[in-house]
Amino acid sequence: MLKKSLLFFVCCLAFSQIFAQGQPIQFEKYTLPNGLKVILHEDHSAPVVAVTALYHVGSKNEDTARTGFAHFFEHLLFEGSENIKRGEFDKYVTNAGGVLNANTSQDRTFYYELLPSNQLDLGLWLESERMMHAKIEQVGVNTQREVVKEEKRMRMDNRPYGSFLTEMLKRTFKVHPYRWSPIGSMDHLNAAKLEEFINFYKTYYVPENCVLSIAGDFNKAELKQKIASYFGSIARGTKPIVRPSIKEPALGGEVRDVIEDNVQLEGVFQAYRAPKQGGDEYYAFNVLSTILSGGESSRMNKSLVDAKQLAVAAQSVPYFNEDEGVLITLAIANMGIKADILEKNMDSVVSDLKTNLVSEREFQKVKNQITTEWVSSKGTMAGIAENLANFEVYFGDANLVNTELEKYNKVTREDVLKVAKKYLNKDNRVVLYYVPKSKAATK
Repeated sequence: MLKKSLLFFVCCLAFSQIFAQGQPIQFEKYTLPNGLKVILHEDHSAPVVAVTALYHVGSKNEDTARTGFAHFFEHLLFEGSENIKRGEFDKYVTNAGGVLNANTSQDRTFYYELLPSNQLDLGLWLESERMMHAKIEQVGVNTQREVVKEEKRMRMDNRPYGSFLTEMLKRTFKVHPYRWSPIGSMDHLNAAKLEEFINFYKTYYVPENCVLSIAGDFNKAELKQKIASYFGSIARGTKPIVRPSIKEPALGGEVRDVIEDNVQLEGVFQAYRAPKQGGDEYYAFNVLSTILSGGESSRMNKSLVDAKQLAVAAQSVPYFNEDEGVLITLAIANMGIKADILEKNMDSVVSDLKTNLVSEREFQKVKNQITTEWVSSKGTMAGIAENLANFEVYFGDANLVNTELEKYNKVTREDVLKVAKKYLNKDNRVVLYYVPKSKAATK
């Protein structure tokens, strides 16, 4: 098994190097009668295949009294099915020399298997089992509740600054479901009945709410026949798919708060309301974020960490979703540096972007970084399959996998200045100070 896995990852690396030459990604897209969208990228560069399933359901689709369902299902649907015993989903893939995983956001839940190409049928079977008749049983629900609780303890409760996203979102959004993070509420999961989990599954895990995206070493004509065999008989859903249409109002003024946490160094976390993903402003914002914190030579790192030594870490994170967006800037103070001093210097870096055009040299450097990252994200079969599915679901245009870079290249220095002036204002942001518990009372 070790030899098979080693060969698998060597092949992935080889494919990444081939793709870096800039060859366009060829693909075919079609829809089965039951509504399942299929995207296929045939490539024989390496004997590997990525089988992925993107369900258009995330935390924004949840009931306000049952938050955490989408993320919970990311775990629950590895429990098994009518034909897969509990605990054996992972074993099928690892015994075949592959790997698998899943992730959840506000807008989607994504599953994937990366397999040697001679195990393609295994990936198809597993995903069809997940969609057709996963087992939603009390024993699985109870087991995965404890798994999710432990994940929350590890990633949020017991990690310094781990709660910042949850604390930030509930202040940044007042009415939209983006106001809670995908981890949701443990109390909601504890209170939920088995029939509620079954109803969620029957509502969202249906073929018309899924994109099956497969990339790798296969014969497309043969694969299409197999897809029809594995997925064609799965019935469409019978329940309405809930998609929120809420428009979040303007923030209406700066929101500030202090969070006392088990931390030794103070931290400043800022969230600026921003446009949703897609559109000219979205691409300008990504350029802006790269200027702020794209590597060691970026502005936040050079100013706050290197030159002034006010922070041990500083970065910006473009957090764009299907309906609304947020640009998060954050910095962790150096020993002895107060949060208010750190914030003033963070604001100074942002202010410069609002008052001065980026130099031609810096702008070109950032464009080069974005190009490199864009190509790298499509340097594996898994990356190609995921990007094809994302672009199809969010933009209705899977071919952005080939053309999106053109949108970045159209961004000008003036565009960056424009979005900075429009959005990076105090009345459009949330500011959180993270301080050690013993110092919270002095703020």
